[in-house]
Amino acid sequence: MASLAVVQQKQPSLALLPSSFSDFNGVRLSNSVLYKRKVVQPKGALHVTASSTKKILIMGGTRFIGVFLSRLLVKEGHQVTLFTRGKAPITQQLPGEPDEDFSNFKSKILHLKGDRKDFEFVRSSLAAEGFDVVYDINGREADEVEPILDALPKLEQYIYCSSAGVYLKSEVLPHCEIDAVDPKSRHKGKLETENLLESRGVNWTALRPVYIYGPLNYNPVEEWFFHRLKAGRPIPIPGSGKQVTQLGHVKDLAKAFIQVLGHEKASKQVFNISGDKYVTFDGLARACAKAAGFPEPELVHYNPKDFDFGKKKSFPFRDQHYFASIEKAKSELGWKPEFDLVGGLADSYNLDFGRGTFRKDADFSTDDMIIAAR
Repeated sequence: MASLAVVQQKQPSLALLPSSFSDFNGVRLSNSVLYKRKVVQPKGALHVTASSTKKILIMGGTRFIGVFLSRLLVKEGHQVTLFTRGKAPITQQLPGEPDEDFSNFKSKILHLKGDRKDFEFVRSSLAAEGFDVVYDINGREADEVEPILDALPKLEQYIYCSSAGVYLKSEVLPHCEIDAVDPKSRHKGKLETENLLESRGVNWTALRPVYIYGPLNYNPVEEWFFHRLKAGRPIPIPGSGKQVTQLGHVKDLAKAFIQVLGHEKASKQVFNISGDKYVTFDGLARACAKAAGFPEPELVHYNPKDFDFGKKKSFPFRDQHYFASIEKAKSELGWKPEFDLVGGLADSYNLDFGRGTFRKDADFSTDDMIIAAR
């Protein structure tokens, strides 16, 4: 496995203070990185008054991130419309959500049914409605964004959910917003979307999450561990288990999306968003166990090159060091994550998997191959 270097990034007036370590091998390698440079507003930057009521369109909004984001926006008094294909219910009461809160949200949320790949419908329907702000939660390709921009020439802000997966793989970490990007990554469509927004001259903001977790997560992140812990099975971990990664809670991400709305320093900027600390694969397995109240699990390390898993994934994370600095968002936006790792995993477990709800059934077929080879 490639060696890992955590170094000071080449940014003006950047101070890296001593690192500290937490339980479960969670690592806070940069305890406090402070941006001291003078902030220069990009030319042509537009401004939105966040405190004013806005007519907001969310592309998506019924699966995961948008479920929490839309509730925050409605609570702030904005008029919120979800653009979806209508295949999933527009509103569902969340576990632990008070009846009064859900009833209030349900009475205020609006819906525009359509397929975002039907570009003519997008242009005509959005032009007829008119929106001040667009939150694009599910956009993957740049051509899906062009008709939205065409339809809304007076748009005040386009806020895009990008991904930290756009960064070029590096041995020098954490990833910072100024780092090189990979135009051939599997997230290249998100990178091309960022470039499109810049070229169109609109007021845009892009957030680049690392791994997102929390209640309703449709990606097998924490759920993958919870399935194995509940079944009392060993947890297969590739390599040494010392690979360092990073998770951010969906509710913290939703608050970051709120924070950039109308924020002058968010104009034409990208921000990494995730948790405060980093964690090893082994540490994550132990953190999931503690958060859910299970005994410390048995960890089985293996070399993925020794197996042919076909098209199945034996582990839900990329087998490499992968984490990003969130200091820019903390310094320039005043945002910070509220959930620590164990607390966030407990929130996810108690409000979702622990109630018997999950997105994917357990599949232990690759686990069995690994365990049988011990």
